[in-house]
Amino acid sequence: MNLIFHIDVNSAFLSWTALKLLEEQPDSVDLRTIPSIIGGDEKTRHGIVLAKSVPAKKFGIHTAEPVASALRKCPGLVVAPPDRKLYKEKSQALMALLRSYTPDLEQISIDECFLDYAPIRHLFPSPKEGARTIADRIREELGFTVNIGIAPNKLLAKMASDFEKPDKVHTLFPEEIPTKMWPLPVGDLYMVGHSSAQRLTELGIRTIGDLACADPEFLQQHFKSHGKMMWEYANGIDASRLDPEVHELKGIGNSTTLSRDALTAQEAKHVLLSLAEQVAGRLRKAGQIASTVTVEIKYSTFQSCSRQTQLYTPTAQSDALYECACQLFDQLWNGSPIRLLGLRTTKLQPKDAPVQLSLFSFGLTQEEETTKPSAAARLNPEKQKKLDNAMDEIRKRFGAGAVIRGSFLESPQREDGKKP
Repeated sequence: MNLIFHIDVNSAFLSWTALKLLEEQPDSVDLRTIPSIIGGDEKTRHGIVLAKSVPAKKFGIHTAEPVASALRKCPGLVVAPPDRKLYKEKSQALMALLRSYTPDLEQISIDECFLDYAPIRHLFPSPKEGARTIADRIREELGFTVNIGIAPNKLLAKMASDFEKPDKVHTLFPEEIPTKMWPLPVGDLYMVGHSSAQRLTELGIRTIGDLACADPEFLQQHFKSHGKMMWEYANGIDASRLDPEVHELKGIGNSTTLSRDALTAQEAKHVLLSLAEQVAGRLRKAGQIASTVTVEIKYSTFQSCSRQTQLYTPTAQSDALYECACQLFDQLWNGSPIRLLGLRTTKLQPKDAPVQLSLFSFGLTQEEETTKPSAAARLNPEKQKKLDNAMDEIRKRFGAGAVIRGSFLESPQREDGKKP
């Protein structure tokens, strides 16, 4: 039987920050041993819990809740800011150590990956001893701990690594599913989100075992294709293969949490213009053009919504992406205060790929193509391309702020007289 290891760093961001602080101040307290979290800067309103210590978990603090909420649960909570550069370095060190065993590795996030046990089975007396050896080496050489799940497929391996933490090795073989997985709450199953778990509970399905025994057709009626997938996962069925290959980019996007809620469309579109320039620049740097544009809005109530559209002609031009984003925004926005705006492009292809062109459509959506050309479309495509390339070159040589749009020199005013 082929086996997969799922290797997951225990409270990665918190562990890595704790290590850095101990290196800088050897006499300081280890954040992992006290109620502590990694959270954002309240001044910039990125106040979300990114990682928590085991002692913090005992206060009911959970990942993704507002920092303010976590502080109410534990007034003495220690909050440390995130360090993206540090996390990237630690992640690279972990993957390098694991690749010293085998290149058959599939990284799925900054702090977790799947590893194929077959190429290294001859190195260890058993899978559990092999996993324990790898975990011990990570702790001794890199200073942090991991959980390793062992199973015949990726799903079960990931579920196993989520069992008791930290620094543990767990197995989840088919014969262990009824005792180890089925008693768990249905929300603990991989790919069952909060809303799905709530709906399942309303339908009388409270545990993973309940879900496994449910009628697949009944689940499909309520959840469509997602219902079938949840039923398969509850029964330990997963046909996906470990894929160590590095694929081409699937999408390029960016989002920003506003320092003050945007109250008007003018304010929001000012932000969308900045996002469009950033995303378009990254597309051009990657030598890609995008076929699909998505706009995301998160309101001050933390409710999120998004809308996407297909471009008639793929593009990497700032103005084309901006105009498309504005149209999506107008269709999506309900008038409530906006906390976050995001712009994402997908269905990428090389910039020199053959594309379908029409008389007017330069960056138009398929819906627009049947009406009238946009402002971006009326620009000469070659002139726009040369302008974008010139701006990219100036920014490359003299910095991102070397050339900016005139509209960014004076931000739109809010109704209350303040700038967003």
